[in-house]
Amino acid sequence: MRYYRSHVMVCTSPQCVDKGARTLMKRLQEELAAQGLADEVAVLETPHIGDCANGPEIMVYPDRVHYAGLTLEDLPSLVEEYFKKGRVVTRLLSQFRPPVDKELGPPKPKEVRVVLRNCGKIDPENIEDYIAEDGYQALAKVLTEMTPEQVIEEILASGLRGRGGAGFPTGRKWQFCRAAAGSPKYVVCNADEGDPGAFMNRRVLEGDPHSVIEGMIIAAYAIGASYGYIYCRAEYPIAVRTLREAIRQAREYGFLGQNILGTDFSFDLEVRMGAGAFVCGEETALMASIEGKRGHPRTRPPFPAVSGLWGKPTNINNVESYAVVPQIILKGSAWYASMGTATSKGTKTFALAGDVNNTGLIEVPFGITMREIIYDVGGGIKGGKGFKAVQTGGPMGGCLPAAYLDVPVDYESLTSAGSIMGSGGMVVMDEETCMVDIARFFMEFIQDESCGKCIPCRVGTRHLLEILERICAGLGKPDDIEELEHLSSLIRRSSLCGLGQGAPNPVVTTLRHFRSEYEAHIYDKRCPAKVCRALIRYEIDPAFCTGCTLCARNCPVNAISGERRQPHTINQELCTRCGICKQVCKFDAVTVS
Repeated sequence: MRYYRSHVMVCTSPQCVDKGARTLMKRLQEELAAQGLADEVAVLETPHIGDCANGPEIMVYPDRVHYAGLTLEDLPSLVEEYFKKGRVVTRLLSQFRPPVDKELGPPKPKEVRVVLRNCGKIDPENIEDYIAEDGYQALAKVLTEMTPEQVIEEILASGLRGRGGAGFPTGRKWQFCRAAAGSPKYVVCNADEGDPGAFMNRRVLEGDPHSVIEGMIIAAYAIGASYGYIYCRAEYPIAVRTLREAIRQAREYGFLGQNILGTDFSFDLEVRMGAGAFVCGEETALMASIEGKRGHPRTRPPFPAVSGLWGKPTNINNVESYAVVPQIILKGSAWYASMGTATSKGTKTFALAGDVNNTGLIEVPFGITMREIIYDVGGGIKGGKGFKAVQTGGPMGGCLPAAYLDVPVDYESLTSAGSIMGSGGMVVMDEETCMVDIARFFMEFIQDESCGKCIPCRVGTRHLLEILERICAGLGKPDDIEELEHLSSLIRRSSLCGLGQGAPNPVVTTLRHFRSEYEAHIYDKRCPAKVCRALIRYEIDPAFCTGCTLCARNCPVNAISGERRQPHTINQELCTRCGICKQVCKFDAVTVS
């Protein structure tokens, strides 16, 4: 394989081609050869750089120097000055600045981007862009300088833990799989991201697919696997398309297939699409789905590292886990272990959502506090309202009140607080949130996604949901709280898989930290947050009502009556508590109690 000191990417978008990009590319190659640089500088195509309106344009790596508006007459002096003498030709520099990635944006305060380092910076469908950012150098190092055991030791020393939720040490998983008897062995990437509002994995797959592929190849070398699967949900069509193109290019460049980089190591992989079942994020259900069976979990042991796909040793890691492996190999385990806490090393991506100003993807080092994430990275609560709770870990996570804002975000601390890390969902809630309704919302999702294989989860979650719905409807009974606690304990102890075992978490944590809200719903028949319709009452304050009739004209059930310029009233028997009257009132005359 030939190595070059520089790669020149020539934009071949239709707009640049119309302006002579292909002729320019040919003449540039001729000029480099004429000046004796053909063996030092590679000239390649790229589908898009960004300044096509001022094309033809080129991007030179690894310096990331962007030239635009080039003519054939510019080439001799450009090659002479830049490629031979190392002087940037300022008159030919592009003034184009790429648009800010809408999902990521520029790094926010206290962010450290390791997993997301390339997202928004490179063309994910161009392998050359990834190579220019040190792509596949880790693979080359592993195959030429390290034994499989040395690779595993490096991952162990880094302290990398699984990012799918459980936080199991990645290196130990690899150790177990390598030591397991049986052949062939498989490597699987769990990209079945099912948490509502979470899109960490999708962003990596769409923005930097080769980092995941390279990480999987390194893992395969370490454990002795010959084939792999990326299990990605079908609701991510762009990710699936990008992955398939990246796999094709990796094969073309010799990073996948037989005798990778001229060694005796061979490995290939493919994308398998899931149908969107949340339970298939559980690794035994995921493997059943890959095998063409219904996505049901099974009891463990045996664990996948011993008996996985088709009964063979299988290593399963999350997208984020694989994506960081190449950087650990290149920069060393000490570099990675220098970030984070004593037991939780490195960084973690989160999908920050809810009542916070800066929603979207973030990546922060472990050990940062919840307060720093919400107020420094997230920009604080929307509308200047008060903070009430944050839910971490997706629908099976826990809701933590303000007392936990200064708890460091790591695996052990969140578990001690009653929540979980999960895959990285983080929902912030303001003071106007009803925590009983939040528990009902997440339980509705969990119950709907239960596979139904085991009775505690199938029946227990349905009963939990029924009680929560009854409480929110104003029909709560005095013994409902005790029943919720009893059922939650039973479901946790006897469910088959992690989904059922974690299902009661939203109920348990809201009961622990917001018990007074449950009591208000059940005993006082009121919703303190004024969210649950059956427990609120809309009234018109005659001191503020001007009789404009705007509320009466917008009421969908004609529950408001009154003469023009006279105070109006609401018929409580007809009122559906939709809140439209309060929304349209210009005089703050409508009150909620």
